[in-house]
Amino acid sequence: MHQHARAVCGAGPVVLVLVASLVGCATATRHVTDWGSITLAPGDTGTCTSNPCAVYLQLPPGEGRYRVTANQVDLGDYPAGALAALGHFYDSKALEIVGAGVARAYVYIPQTR
Repeated sequence: MHQHARAVCGAGPVVLVLVASLVGCATATRHVTDWGSITLAPGDTGTCTSNPCAVYLQLPPGEGRYRVTANQVDLGDYPAGALAALGHFYDSKALEIVGAGVARAYVYIPQTR
């Protein structure tokens, strides 16, 4: 169970988190799996089964631009409502749309040796 699942579901005790993960949260979170590229929205958790993986993030509507970070590293500013092409990643990332007030998206990418 990931730490962010507890915050998304709003559950406190570990037992409630486990139950919430089995029955699902009352939010719009989803798990996405894809190969080669993956498109996520705020709150999504995704697994991209290729390495590298092209990652896209759907930004919330609004006016102006949003700054996007991956593991707290600045990726750039993108127009509100756009599908942002974030680049090709070789490892897992926590994606944040700074100042948008939306949940982070998480992408898990397998390690190659």
